[in-house]
Formats: sequence, C-alpha cells, structure tokens
Amino acid sequence: MKIFGFRGKMNIVGERLRKLREDTGYKQEQIAAQMQTHEVILGQKAISRIERGTRVVADYELLGFARLYGVRVEWLLTGKGEKKAGADSDWEIGE
Repeated sequence: MKIFGFRGKMNIVGERLRKLREDTGYKQEQIAAQMQTHEVILGQKAISRIERGTRVVADYELLGFARLYGVRVEWLLTGKGEKKAGADSDWEIGE
C-alpha cells in the first residue's frame, strides 16, 4: 500500500515533537526508552524518522507522545489551541 504524504512529509507532528524534545533537553534514545516503559515500542531511529517527517505516526504512538510531554493531542496535530494537557495525563518524562 502506498502512503501519500502531506506537503512532502509522512506526518504533521514531527517538527513539534522535535521541538518538545529539544526543549526538555532529552536525547532521542531517552524518549524511546520512556515510550518503551509505557508499552509504546519505538527505537531511536524511529524517533528520528518521526521528527524528520519520514515515518507515519500510529494513533497509539501519538497518544503516547502527548502523554509523555503532557500536551494535548489536538495541539500536536495542529499547533493550535491549548498546549498543556489537563490533569488526566497519566505519565510524563521522568516517571
């Protein structure tokens, strides 16, 4: 199956995810490890490809990133609206 991109990218969240990671001071390996502790299996290379927009992001991965960074899925997708997630975010970096 051919997956078509949007404006030359395979996802629309990669740039925001990279910015969030850089703002927290974490390396891609550390983000991958945090995601894996919550059963979202991603390696460093997958994180890199997501951030560059050369890999599709599954719905459960998107939810995992939103929970990890404590941001709303809607903000990850659009960059608009309220950025911070409410108190229902059940895990964040460092847990």
